Amino acid sequence: MDPLALFRQVAASVPAYGEFLAEHGVDPGQVTTMSDFARLPLLTKDGYLNRHPLPRLCRDGVIGDMIAVSSGSTGTPSFWPRSASDERVIASRFEEVFRDSFEARERRTLAVVCFALGTWVGGLFTLACCRHLAERGYPITVVAPGNDKREILRVIPQLAPHFDQVVLLGYPPFLKDVIDAGLPWARWNVKLVTAGEVFSEEWRALVADKAGIADPVRGIASLYGTADAGVLGNETPLSVEIRRFLAGRPGAARELFGESRLPTLVQYDPEVRFFEEHEGTLVFSGDNGIPLVRYHIADEGGIVPFERMLRFLGKCGFEPSATSPSRPFVYVFGRSHFTVSYYGANVFPENISIGLQQPAVSSLVTGKFVMEAVEDDRRDRHLTVTVELMPGEKPSEETARLVGESILAQLLRLNSEFAAYVPMARQAPFIRLRELGDPEYFPPGAKHRYTR
Repeated sequence: MDPLALFRQVAASVPAYGEFLAEHGVDPGQVTTMSDFARLPLLTKDGYLNRHPLPRLCRDGVIGDMIAVSSGSTGTPSFWPRSASDERVIASRFEEVFRDSFEARERRTLAVVCFALGTWVGGLFTLACCRHLAERGYPITVVAPGNDKREILRVIPQLAPHFDQVVLLGYPPFLKDVIDAGLPWARWNVKLVTAGEVFSEEWRALVADKAGIADPVRGIASLYGTADAGVLGNETPLSVEIRRFLAGRPGAARELFGESRLPTLVQYDPEVRFFEEHEGTLVFSGDNGIPLVRYHIADEGGIVPFERMLRFLGKCGFEPSATSPSRPFVYVFGRSHFTVSYYGANVFPENISIGLQQPAVSSLVTGKFVMEAVEDDRRDRHLTVTVELMPGEKPSEETARLVGESILAQLLRLNSEFAAYVPMARQAPFIRLRELGDPEYFPPGAKHRYTR
């Protein structure tokens, strides 16, 4: 996309943005080069979106034909106008996954929307995008049970035999819950589309095995989506191959991404999104129901141009077999406030997840957990991980021991800061086990939070 053209359009047509520029002493007529563009003040939720009435954030002061709601990390609702034109642009990200990974042009496909329905961002928007693919000639039929697990497990056995493949779309931990229910998934040629959080390559391999997905590279694809602007990028077979290669090489991952933990790695279309890096976080521009110019979403991550990625892989001696359009990569760690600080080391949810996905414990736990740095009566802090057990499993000292050892092994392998900063006597996490659906830590139906 042409960021300067977007800027001129938004400055002229969005009342709130005109006021924002005036407050910052910016004359739109003087913004003529990309150097000028790079000096424009960043938009933020608090500094821009929350300061103006909703209509004034939209083109010509007119709200679009649909509104989605997100509660973010604060629980306060945010409203995001949408339009059919927004859906058509974002449907292309779904199309890339369905076409290139799932071969949905040639296969009769049942798409099962497992995101929450209602006002929330994910469900209805995903439903609309899948129907756009049907309009484009894909033999896709959509059913939308939402995040009602009983309804999902009721409709799939009745509908799946009529199709060549079944695609489940939802949040990673919820989709794993569905797969763990034990239906004959391999019989139905299942694929997964996820969004909303980072998962490990161990998770991809584990869930692929449980679901009978023979090729995890082309059977599970993640979308980088936000409430603010819909889907910004998507995994491709190439990005998945690269990520799987780096999963076993923390040193190479650190060289490329600046950290040894693996981010979500997707490719994006520069014709419709413009990304920038800002102090280790992402800034993007795009035309949406609320047009955004240099919007600081605060996701930790960065950009890797296509040619630079290939040069880096060549230096590592890796030549991927998959091909994709020559589009840039964007990598996303997520929001920094989802970490726990322990003895000065940042402990990331990804570190804990990989510990729960190891063969010794993966059959005992669902993969959901909550991590905290808990202070005891002596004011000593302990890294505490509360873990949800699989259906029928009961808390036991042996299970807690296995889980704790597995988590610690991966923490020491993946998090050099943890290994260096935390005294050896304090490294072993304290494990609390809870039965499935524990109302305090794992309430059914709620979007899961990994930290407290």
